[in-house]
Amino acid sequence: MGDWGPVFVSVVLFILLTPGLLVQIPGRTKVLEFGNFQTSGLSILVHAIIYFGLICIFLLAIGVHLYWG
Repeated sequence: MGDWGPVFVSVVLFILLTPGLLVQIPGRTKVLEFGNFQTSGLSILVHAIIYFGLICIFLLAIGVHLYWG
């Protein structure tokens, strides 16, 4: 049995934190924009830092585990 927790958390966070899909920080005209389907280099960097921080919290600090089968 493999531990699917890291895979599940990574995929969900990747989908939720894709710049421009749900939210973009910083936006092109405002600091926070919702659902504009656009991106910039700075927003990619900000979302990558947020993604890294949340991955560290969920996988290292909390220790999410999900066993299938």
